Amino acid sequence: MKLLRLFTLFLLVFALSCSDDDSSDIENGTNKNPNLKATGSSAHDFLSDDEYDSLVVEIFYVENFRPNSQTLTNWKNFMEARLNKPGGITFSETEIESPGNSPYTLDEITAIENNIRTKYNSPNVLTMFVLFLDGKFTTDTSNTFTLGTAYRNTSFVIYENSIQILSNNVAGANRTRMETTVVLHEFCHLLGLVNFGTKMQNPHQDTAHGQHCNNDECLMFWQAENNMASGIMNNIPQLDSNCLADLRANGGK
Repeated sequence: MKLLRLFTLFLLVFALSCSDDDSSDIENGTNKNPNLKATGSSAHDFLSDDEYDSLVVEIFYVENFRPNSQTLTNWKNFMEARLNKPGGITFSETEIESPGNSPYTLDEITAIENNIRTKYNSPNVLTMFVLFLDGKFTTDTSNTFTLGTAYRNTSFVIYENSIQILSNNVAGANRTRMETTVVLHEFCHLLGLVNFGTKMQNPHQDTAHGQHCNNDECLMFWQAENNMASGIMNNIPQLDSNCLADLRANGGK
């Protein structure tokens, strides 16, 4: 079986934000602007209970592209271990019809969010939007895949179709482990890793590869997906001590 030579997993968007005082995003008394800021800018809100003591995760998925239940359990366990949310962490799931636009551009993804997202921050409640799509990203090629994109302060997308293709066609690949790795990695960008809204306590940023960790065994290493997608790695990578120290210093557990 031919092994795909390169897996491109993580795409970050640094400057997609809106002004706090732009009234154009207030609809029916709901101010959307706190959820339309740059990736990493709400890291402290996720990690601490200073302003929000609970979290609601709004998950949308295209029919037949729902994430595995074990992936969601792994993710919730991860959040409960890292976030100070005494009011609880709640998942809300909604199935949607295929937008039919694969390969998807980032503009198309943000337009989908704008059309279907229903939950925005409210007093004491932080909200997050996660979309599992039935297609690939527009820059993908025959042997490179983007599996996830963190693109706003409380939003990321998972290209579930690409995850399923890889897990079905690459010897040794495991869908739940791969899916969990992608979800946790993108979520950790929302938590400000690495040096992306959460300050480093010790230097460990791989500046050659953006907001990633220089430890090749860390969840936030830029090629964390390669070993997982190729079936070489059997366990979901964890955050290393430097990443954990950064999260704790910014209000996390």
